[in-house]
Amino acid sequence: MADTNYAPRLRAHYTDVVRAKMVEQFGYKNPMEVPKIDKIVLNMGVGETTQDSKKAQIAADDLTQIAGQKAQVTHARKSIATFKVREGMPLGAKVTLRGPRMYDFIDRLVTIALPRVRDFRGLNPKSFDGRGNFAMGIKEHIVFPEINYDKVDKIWGMDVIVCTTAKTDDEARALLKEFNFPFPVQQ
Repeated sequence: MADTNYAPRLRAHYTDVVRAKMVEQFGYKNPMEVPKIDKIVLNMGVGETTQDSKKAQIAADDLTQIAGQKAQVTHARKSIATFKVREGMPLGAKVTLRGPRMYDFIDRLVTIALPRVRDFRGLNPKSFDGRGNFAMGIKEHIVFPEINYDKVDKIWGMDVIVCTTAKTDDEARALLKEFNFPFPVQQ
Protein backbone atom coordinates (compact mmCIF):
# COMPACT_ATOMS: atom_id res chain seq x y z
CA MET A 1 0.00 0.00 0.00
CA ALA A 2 2.99 2.31 -0.33
CA ASP A 3 1.76 3.43 -3.76
CA THR A 4 0.17 6.89 -3.39
CA ASN A 5 -1.82 6.45 -6.61
CA TYR A 6 -3.56 3.36 -5.26
CA ALA A 7 -7.35 3.56 -5.61
CA PRO A 8 -9.55 0.69 -4.43
CA ARG A 9 -12.02 -0.87 -6.83
CA LEU A 10 -15.02 0.18 -4.73
CA ARG A 11 -13.87 3.81 -4.52
CA ALA A 12 -13.95 3.99 -8.34
CA HIS A 13 -17.33 2.20 -8.29
CA TYR A 14 -18.64 4.89 -5.91
CA THR A 15 -17.51 7.82 -8.04
CA ASP A 16 -18.53 6.28 -11.39
CA VAL A 17 -21.76 4.40 -10.62
CA VAL A 18 -23.14 4.89 -7.11
CA ARG A 19 -23.18 8.70 -7.09
CA ALA A 20 -25.18 8.87 -10.33
CA LYS A 21 -27.73 6.30 -9.10
CA MET A 22 -28.13 8.11 -5.76
CA VAL A 23 -28.69 11.48 -7.51
CA GLU A 24 -31.25 9.84 -9.77
CA GLN A 25 -33.05 8.10 -6.87
CA PHE A 26 -33.08 10.96 -4.33
CA GLY A 27 -32.76 14.02 -6.62
CA TYR A 28 -29.81 15.74 -4.97
CA LYS A 29 -29.09 19.21 -6.38
CA ASN A 30 -25.46 19.42 -5.25
CA PRO A 31 -23.00 16.52 -5.81
CA MET A 32 -21.64 17.07 -2.29
CA GLU A 33 -25.07 16.13 -0.89
CA VAL A 34 -24.69 12.53 -2.07
CA PRO A 35 -24.03 10.33 0.99
CA LYS A 36 -20.78 8.42 1.25
CA ILE A 37 -19.26 5.92 3.63
CA ASP A 38 -17.29 7.90 6.19
CA LYS A 39 -15.61 5.19 8.28
CA ILE A 40 -15.88 1.61 9.49
CA VAL A 41 -15.28 0.67 13.11
CA LEU A 42 -14.40 -2.95 13.95
CA ASN A 43 -14.78 -4.02 17.58
CA MET A 44 -14.00 -7.31 19.30
CA GLY A 45 -15.05 -7.83 22.90
CA VAL A 46 -13.23 -10.65 24.65
CA GLY A 47 -14.97 -11.95 27.76
CA GLU A 48 -12.20 -14.33 28.83
CA THR A 49 -9.79 -11.49 29.73
CA THR A 50 -10.85 -11.70 33.37
CA GLN A 51 -8.99 -15.03 33.59
CA ASP A 52 -6.21 -14.32 31.08
CA SER A 53 -5.32 -10.74 30.13
CA LYS A 54 -3.21 -11.94 27.15
CA LYS A 55 -6.41 -12.88 25.28
CA ALA A 56 -7.09 -9.19 24.50
CA GLN A 57 -3.71 -8.89 22.78
CA ILE A 58 -4.37 -12.07 20.76
CA ALA A 59 -7.73 -10.59 19.69
CA ALA A 60 -6.00 -7.32 18.75
CA ASP A 61 -3.49 -9.24 16.62
CA ASP A 62 -6.30 -11.08 14.81
CA LEU A 63 -8.18 -7.82 14.28
CA THR A 64 -4.98 -6.24 12.90
CA GLN A 65 -4.73 -9.05 10.35
CA ILE A 66 -8.38 -8.64 9.34
CA ALA A 67 -8.27 -4.84 9.06
CA GLY A 68 -4.78 -4.42 7.62
CA GLN A 69 -4.20 -1.72 10.23
CA LYS A 70 -2.97 -1.92 13.83
CA ALA A 71 -5.79 -2.48 16.32
CA GLN A 72 -5.94 -0.92 19.77
CA VAL A 73 -6.52 -2.92 22.93
CA THR A 74 -9.52 -1.46 24.77
CA HIS A 75 -9.53 -1.16 28.56
CA ALA A 76 -12.31 -1.01 31.16
CA ARG A 77 -13.26 2.53 32.18
CA LYS A 78 -14.59 1.51 35.58
CA SER A 79 -14.68 -1.50 37.87
CA ILE A 80 -17.68 -3.83 37.85
CA ALA A 81 -17.48 -6.38 40.67
CA THR A 82 -20.20 -8.71 39.38
CA PHE A 83 -18.24 -9.27 36.13
CA LYS A 84 -14.87 -9.39 37.96
CA VAL A 85 -13.68 -6.40 35.92
CA ARG A 86 -11.28 -3.85 37.35
CA GLU A 87 -10.61 -0.37 36.01
CA GLY A 88 -7.90 -0.42 33.35
CA MET A 89 -8.25 -4.16 32.66
CA PRO A 90 -7.93 -5.07 28.93
CA LEU A 91 -11.33 -6.14 27.56
CA GLY A 92 -11.04 -6.32 23.77
CA ALA A 93 -9.77 -4.58 20.67
CA LYS A 94 -10.97 -2.03 18.13
CA VAL A 95 -9.83 -0.38 14.91
CA THR A 96 -11.24 2.46 12.79
CA LEU A 97 -10.80 2.24 9.01
CA ARG A 98 -10.97 5.19 6.62
CA GLY A 99 -9.95 5.81 3.03
CA PRO A 100 -8.50 3.04 0.84
CA ARG A 101 -8.30 0.48 3.70
CA MET A 102 -11.99 1.04 4.41
CA TYR A 103 -12.96 0.33 0.79
CA ASP A 104 -10.70 -2.74 0.72
CA PHE A 105 -12.37 -4.03 3.89
CA ILE A 106 -15.87 -3.51 2.45
CA ASP A 107 -14.82 -5.42 -0.66
CA ARG A 108 -13.52 -8.38 1.38
CA LEU A 109 -16.51 -8.29 3.75
CA VAL A 110 -19.14 -8.40 1.01
CA THR A 111 -17.44 -10.70 -1.50
CA ILE A 112 -15.55 -13.14 0.76
CA ALA A 113 -16.50 -13.05 4.46
CA LEU A 114 -20.31 -12.80 4.44
CA PRO A 115 -20.78 -15.65 1.93
CA ARG A 116 -18.68 -17.85 4.26
CA VAL A 117 -21.01 -17.28 7.25
CA ARG A 118 -23.01 -20.38 8.08
CA ASP A 119 -26.81 -20.16 7.56
CA PHE A 120 -26.51 -16.60 6.22
CA ARG A 121 -29.86 -15.20 5.11
CA GLY A 122 -28.86 -11.59 4.50
CA LEU A 123 -28.24 -8.59 6.71
CA ASN A 124 -30.92 -7.22 9.00
CA PRO A 125 -32.41 -4.16 7.25
CA LYS A 126 -33.50 -2.78 10.65
CA SER A 127 -29.95 -2.48 12.01
CA PHE A 128 -29.75 1.23 11.22
CA ASP A 129 -29.58 3.79 14.03
CA GLY A 130 -31.86 6.47 12.57
CA ARG A 131 -28.96 8.68 11.46
CA GLY A 132 -27.73 6.59 8.55
CA ASN A 133 -25.26 4.34 10.38
CA PHE A 134 -25.39 0.55 10.09
CA ALA A 135 -24.23 -1.99 12.67
CA MET A 136 -23.88 -5.74 12.30
CA GLY A 137 -22.36 -8.59 14.24
CA ILE A 138 -20.30 -11.50 12.97
CA LYS A 139 -20.29 -14.55 15.24
CA GLU A 140 -16.98 -16.03 14.03
CA HIS A 141 -13.98 -13.94 13.09
CA ILE A 142 -12.53 -16.90 11.17
CA VAL A 143 -14.74 -16.16 8.13
CA PHE A 144 -12.07 -13.68 6.99
CA PRO A 145 -9.40 -15.22 4.74
CA GLU A 146 -6.56 -13.49 6.63
CA ILE A 147 -7.13 -15.66 9.69
CA ASN A 148 -5.44 -19.07 9.59
CA TYR A 149 -8.04 -21.46 11.00
CA ASP A 150 -5.42 -23.97 12.20
CA LYS A 151 -3.63 -21.41 14.41
CA VAL A 152 -6.77 -20.06 16.11
CA ASP A 153 -7.28 -21.34 19.66
CA LYS A 154 -10.51 -19.40 20.36
CA ILE A 155 -13.21 -18.09 18.02
CA TRP A 156 -14.51 -14.61 18.82
CA GLY A 157 -17.34 -12.55 17.46
CA MET A 158 -16.94 -9.02 16.23
CA ASP A 159 -19.01 -5.91 15.56
CA VAL A 160 -18.83 -4.02 12.27
CA ILE A 161 -20.21 -0.47 12.32
CA VAL A 162 -20.50 1.35 8.98
CA CYS A 163 -20.76 5.13 9.47
CA THR A 164 -22.18 7.09 6.54
CA THR A 165 -22.89 10.75 5.86
CA ALA A 166 -26.52 9.91 4.99
CA LYS A 167 -29.18 11.83 6.88
CA THR A 168 -31.82 9.07 6.85
CA ASP A 169 -31.82 5.29 7.05
CA ASP A 170 -33.40 4.99 3.59
CA GLU A 171 -30.52 6.92 2.00
CA ALA A 172 -27.97 4.81 3.89
CA ARG A 173 -29.74 1.56 2.93
CA ALA A 174 -29.74 2.60 -0.75
CA LEU A 175 -26.04 3.53 -0.51
CA LEU A 176 -25.06 0.20 1.07
CA LYS A 177 -27.19 -1.74 -1.45
CA GLU A 178 -25.16 -0.10 -4.22
CA PHE A 179 -22.03 -1.45 -2.53
CA ASN A 180 -23.63 -4.94 -2.75
CA PHE A 181 -24.42 -5.34 0.94
CA PRO A 182 -26.72 -8.41 0.98
CA PHE A 183 -30.00 -7.07 2.36
CA PRO A 184 -32.97 -9.41 1.84
CA VAL A 185 -35.48 -8.42 -0.82
CA GLN A 186 -38.50 -6.70 0.78
CA GLN A 187 -41.90 -8.16 -0.02
